Amino acid sequence: MRWSQTLLETLKENPAEAEVVSHQLMVRAGLIRKVAAGIYDYLPLGWRVLQKIERIIREEMNAAGAVEVMLPILSPAELWQESGRWDLYGAELFRVRDRHERDFALGPTHEEVITDLVRRTVRSYRQLPLTLYQIQTKFRDEIRPRFGVMRAREFLMKDAYSFDRDEAGAEAAYQRMFAAYQRIFRRCGLRFKAVEADPGAIGGSFSSEFMVLAATGEEAIATCPGCRYAANTEKAGGRLPDPVLTGAVPEDLRLVATPGKHTVEEVSAFLGVSPRQLAKTLLYLADGKLIAVVIRGDREVNEVKLRNALGAARLELAGPERIQAATGAPVGFSGPFGLRGVAEVLLDDSLQGAVNLVTGGNRAEQHALGVAVGRDFTPDRVLDVRLAQAGDLCPACGTPLEIERGIEVGHVFKLGLKYSRALKAVFLDETGREQLCVMGCYGIGVSRIAAAAIEQNHDAHGILWPLALAPYPVCLLPIVPNDPAADRLAEEVYAELQAAGLEVFLDDRAERAGVKFKDADLLGIPLRLTFGKRASENLVEIKVRGREAVELTPRERVVGRVQELMRELLAEQSA
Repeated sequence: MRWSQTLLETLKENPAEAEVVSHQLMVRAGLIRKVAAGIYDYLPLGWRVLQKIERIIREEMNAAGAVEVMLPILSPAELWQESGRWDLYGAELFRVRDRHERDFALGPTHEEVITDLVRRTVRSYRQLPLTLYQIQTKFRDEIRPRFGVMRAREFLMKDAYSFDRDEAGAEAAYQRMFAAYQRIFRRCGLRFKAVEADPGAIGGSFSSEFMVLAATGEEAIATCPGCRYAANTEKAGGRLPDPVLTGAVPEDLRLVATPGKHTVEEVSAFLGVSPRQLAKTLLYLADGKLIAVVIRGDREVNEVKLRNALGAARLELAGPERIQAATGAPVGFSGPFGLRGVAEVLLDDSLQGAVNLVTGGNRAEQHALGVAVGRDFTPDRVLDVRLAQAGDLCPACGTPLEIERGIEVGHVFKLGLKYSRALKAVFLDETGREQLCVMGCYGIGVSRIAAAAIEQNHDAHGILWPLALAPYPVCLLPIVPNDPAADRLAEEVYAELQAAGLEVFLDDRAERAGVKFKDADLLGIPLRLTFGKRASENLVEIKVRGREAVELTPRERVVGRVQELMRELLAEQSA
């Protein structure tokens, strides 16, 4: 491809709304252009990257025994109502109404649609096991689209669904897809980690996320250096290394004035105590029911764990008026006592048996000292509702956990009977009895992979594409103006590389050498061939993006050397 024959415009400055590197570089390199918040055009080079990702995914999904289909983007509300997700999915579900006033959804995922297809077409155990997949545009009405294509309202996704006769078959399907995902991300040249995760709105008994490791990742991952344990912090458990003392002599409960001291930091500094001696009481509404959560002052509530423990569809912090009515105090002074009959009280297990705590006093401008669990208040339930932090002890081996950052690019779920039971997806077994299909589902964010690859692979000059994802593996730069020898050699090598089956990008613009070099670095094409003043001697400069060394190569060796370097890069990046 020649620059003059494609649609490509590079930018020198970062767009004002771009917060992360991938968004900045995808716009500057001419891969995407914004249409509206969270909605983007993919320009030719950006679309080529997505096609490279799709090809890898298709090859591995087909090799794993999955069969490709194409499902409708638009699905009737009745299917979502059968599963119960029409109301539960929340405001992120795009809902539309046709001219006949019938409700539809723009699919963010396709569990309902695929289960409906299978229940209408699969009759016998002989038709199972079955794994179906598609690569398709999805929609999610994000409250705040951000980070470019990583949190968009319209995005490209691969979703697959397995249907099996029993749990053993479903487990085998899950493991096949798990292994296929590992191959996919290795072939994409990404450094990644599979971690335990919460199933969220998809549901099911167990799930794993595939995280591309990047310092700029929006997800926190708890990993153990002592064993193989890894989980995102929404799912991670672990004991605290510094429990609150439980063996001290209990003091009497007393109230002290703390005027204007609302936060943990303000109260602990004012009273001269450690934040971990504070027990903060947070009031939530879970499906409209008032819940009080008591947790150490130096820890944060894990709202995913809390929602799962409560079995709640909706969870939100209570407003100031509801807090005042329940506790008799304004926000910042809530305590755990006196709430029986008003709210269910949940205690984080790190505070079980704790004495001499500092809590809100349930009175304006006052806190309580000497509070003892079990004496001054008795929780309704004790459970782990805290967010994991670095230094927590691994639940598997007790080694202190470390926190890494990552970007979710894939998620695999054991769905069990959740959707087959709701939509009555059954088959006849060997005895003629009806059985429910046991399901799994498996998603990959195709457009997210492109952004995650950039977050993981870039420098001050631009993108550093893994070879497998680069829009073109090789770019040619004739840089001497009005030099027939350089132009002629570039054209000859261009033709020879194409004849060898390589994808090549020729920068045939009448631009200065410095402009071409800067744009080549920005685009991140792995191999750069420069045709300069020594082109008259049939010598070509070859440079690998991100390396300092430049090879001066005779023209007759250029094709072979390019092929050697490509094999070398693929081996390095897929290891």
